Amino acid sequence: MKKIALLSIAAISLILACKKEKVDVQVATFTKNKISGVSQKGPFVNGSSLSIFELDNSFAQTGKVFNTQIVDNLGSFEVNNLSLQTQYAKLKADGYYFNEITNSNSQGPISLYALTDLYYKSSVNINLLSTLEASRAEYLISSGLSFSAAKQQAQADVLKMFFITKPSMPESELLNIAFNNDDNAILLAISVILQGFRTEAELSQLLGNIATDIRVDGVLSSPINGSALINSAKLLDTLQIRSNIENKYNALGITTVIPRFEKYIQQFLDSNTYTFTNYVSFPEYGIYGINLLNTTDSVFLIGTFYSFSANIPSGTTLKVEYDFNGPIQITSSILGWVDISISPVILRSFISGQFGIHDVRMRPNVVGTLDLFMYENFSTTPTRVKRIYLQ
Repeated sequence: MKKIALLSIAAISLILACKKEKVDVQVATFTKNKISGVSQKGPFVNGSSLSIFELDNSFAQTGKVFNTQIVDNLGSFEVNNLSLQTQYAKLKADGYYFNEITNSNSQGPISLYALTDLYYKSSVNINLLSTLEASRAEYLISSGLSFSAAKQQAQADVLKMFFITKPSMPESELLNIAFNNDDNAILLAISVILQGFRTEAELSQLLGNIATDIRVDGVLSSPINGSALINSAKLLDTLQIRSNIENKYNALGITTVIPRFEKYIQQFLDSNTYTFTNYVSFPEYGIYGINLLNTTDSVFLIGTFYSFSANIPSGTTLKVEYDFNGPIQITSSILGWVDISISPVILRSFISGQFGIHDVRMRPNVVGTLDLFMYENFSTTPTRVKRIYLQ
């Protein structure tokens, strides 16, 4: 039954998506028997809050608010007997959500928005695309553009940030990541890139930064914001993400086909002009002294303790192998590193655990050369090689 209901909603959404508002309709008062929809990052969890803010003919909030809650773990909500001054409204969802990267519910809440014209709609969804375009659309409306034109322009501006051009794209609040079509694939790809390996606070900050950046001219100008997007996209495991989402919906009793979001992530990777900055760094000094992995020193003394340190950004990985013809003393003071091979063989390895500072106290005891091979982000070939001379 849930599958049939889901397909019915999908069909309704597709029909509504085809209705392009050529002219804004103005009404004195507006009533709707029912407005329903879903709030998604992934799906918001049951009990999250949903508010509908009334807008007047100038598209300003009147102060009248309709409050309700998400009623299931699909992010579903419903408001009955809605009465507004106009058909325009701003929706806001606050709550926890399913994180498709970590495969778990979020540790903290976020807020998502949708600016919409309810005249032709009985279903409105709230998502990251509707959130990013809201502030830009409000600015365009205040500059004299019609509501529908402002919405279309704002959506196009957001898509352009991800190197996507699609003039026939339905309104953002009609999209749903659980339905298998190309438009929803775009929404899911953008959602995944924005989430990346961020905490909820970091995601909220990024959404706010981007909204501010594009509000006036529609262009993502900040190199920091651009780097944030490519830093996420370059490290995503799309196969695992697809599996996480499919398993989530299956656990909720929903049989659905997740749209092919992977191609839009790849398109973003192939087309983007942003600068990747999420590299592992190797400080000159670690907790235990000079860092054997640093990028400046190559000569070290035997019989002296050193750090073996790296700073691992969120979402990145590092494996370090070293080749040496003698013993190296490793203490039990290990920070971050996991799966450390310290058996008495020539080739030994260190693998990063969670992000942040990794360090271990080491002392080489034999004169010779120590070769270090560093592999970032699961690379099969060394991304950096360092030779150390021990005296």
